[in-house]
Amino acid sequence: MSLYETLLSDLKTAMKARDERRTLVLRSLKKEILDKEIAARTTGERTEVSDELVIEAISKAAKQRRDSITQFEDAGRNDLADVEKAELTIIEGYLPEQLGEEEITAIVDDAISQTSAEGMRDMGKVMGIVMPKVKGKADGKLVNTIVKARLT
Repeated sequence: MSLYETLLSDLKTAMKARDERRTLVLRSLKKEILDKEIAARTTGERTEVSDELVIEAISKAAKQRRDSITQFEDAGRNDLADVEKAELTIIEGYLPEQLGEEEITAIVDDAISQTSAEGMRDMGKVMGIVMPKVKGKADGKLVNTIVKARLT
């Protein structure tokens, strides 16, 4: 069963159980996935919903929730931050296992040795190699921070 089929099955289950929060989150994920599929179809890239496309959409939704949590907490709106945290927990259940800092550092070190990067001016080369390897498995901000630390 593909990730998209799993998500749809869980959506049906949540609707039957009248779990409003989960239903709302899964519907928004479904919409995001379908929007990505339509966009890909119009550019002629993909014609079906692949796990890669689903992970891309789910990662984007998780990033949006993390950003919202930060903004709500900075504004002192912990009630809204709690709602976003609950939604993020549901979304993260569909993402692949996230890489740890040590694993990301190992990938970054490998990319640095491949590109013979010597400083910050080579950051683009390193990120170009690292990001496809960690796509959907690591937060881009964390990867960016580790690359900067390794190159300085």
